Amino acid sequence: MKTLQAVKIDALKKNHQGQILLPDDGVAYDAARKIWNGMVDRHPALIARCVTAADVVCAVNFARNNKLLLAVRGGGHNIAGNAVCDDGLVIDLSRMKKASVDPGKRRVVIEGGATLADLDAATQVHGLATPLGINSTTGVAGLTLGGGFGWLSRKYGMTVDNLESAEVVTAEGKIIRASDTEHPDLFWALRGGGGNFGVVTSFEFRLHPVGPDVLSGLIVYPISEAKSVLQKYREFQAEAPDELSVWIVLRQAPPLPFLPEAVHGREVLVLALLYAGDPKQGASLTEPLRKFGTPLGEHVGVQPYSAWQQAFDPLLAHGARNYWKSHNFRTLDDGLFDAVLQYVKTLPSPQCEIFFGAIGGAATLPAPDATAYAHRDTLYAMNVHGRWEDPADDERCIDWARSFFKASAPFASGSVYVNFLTGDESDRLRAAYGPNYDRLARVKRTYDPTNLFCMNQNIKPA
Repeated sequence: MKTLQAVKIDALKKNHQGQILLPDDGVAYDAARKIWNGMVDRHPALIARCVTAADVVCAVNFARNNKLLLAVRGGGHNIAGNAVCDDGLVIDLSRMKKASVDPGKRRVVIEGGATLADLDAATQVHGLATPLGINSTTGVAGLTLGGGFGWLSRKYGMTVDNLESAEVVTAEGKIIRASDTEHPDLFWALRGGGGNFGVVTSFEFRLHPVGPDVLSGLIVYPISEAKSVLQKYREFQAEAPDELSVWIVLRQAPPLPFLPEAVHGREVLVLALLYAGDPKQGASLTEPLRKFGTPLGEHVGVQPYSAWQQAFDPLLAHGARNYWKSHNFRTLDDGLFDAVLQYVKTLPSPQCEIFFGAIGGAATLPAPDATAYAHRDTLYAMNVHGRWEDPADDERCIDWARSFFKASAPFASGSVYVNFLTGDESDRLRAAYGPNYDRLARVKRTYDPTNLFCMNQNIKPA
């Protein structure tokens, strides 16, 4: 529906404390409909920029009563672009960022529009953190609802393993609290089932002592040594303590000041690391990483945790064109390494990369059915990150990502992290939700029987 009766919109505005944007609102509307992935260019009929949970209720009721397609925007960072829709209503939570920390209980309550940077800023004042992602502009909501993992996950589990409760606006327009004791079926589903069950207006997380300073940084190797470095990394990671996370990034070297100028723009292998413990102990534990070969350069030291959380932001800035493909792995085979190195030598854009996020550790301890996130056997999540600027490069860059995805598939576990799925991968829903899919469909039937919340990796009601 491209137009709505003016009287209905006027009524919505009167009951809504936030801002209602329409297509004729020009610059403000265009800014609000743009999201992180520049490939997504959609035009909603209206955007409700909420400031309270009551605003969200108002917007949900309006969409349902007027049979409008409904999208929910937290950070607007999801690769599939589900935060915005054509001709429907977008609930924009980006003004809802308040955080309240109880350092004694080690808890934080934060609103659904907050980013990782917002949460870190609130908790690091107290030397506390919870496992989040690796890009500070990512929304807390989308990351959490898909499972969530990052530098702290080996020590403290997935993001959903640290979720204590959530405030949710349901498809009926009711505000309810979900926890282990209140609507436990919904609470189970929220922890990995995506945005299928309602609008989460606030999250309560358990916190852990982290920082404010941590040992972290990068060690860079030439691509000529990559096969040997990968093999040594595999052996090292198998014995590494849970406090230590070391990720692999293969890409063209950005112009980092600690790298020789001749290396800039050349293919490299990067070890990215964080030690979530005493930096002095971490220094001795990470020393072997420098002996995997002959490093081109390194930048490893003690720095604020919040700064490390923002270290990759310049490489993941808003507005570029992005297309991802992803696999989970239980092991890293030599055949996989051969495929990786073949495709790294044919990167279609200087911004494209392949990374392996090391999970394992505490993230493997819960049973597969303890939360909706099921893939507890995943030790590595690989993202084939296609990223470029010119629309003329779309076909070339997408073909590269798809081709490597196919070449690496024989070595993968068959599962996938739902937050890494693009908009054209609905055929992988069972792989994303795993053995918990049928139970999720039953919960969906209870809380959203008409599938109002369908702009997501959608679980249809059973």
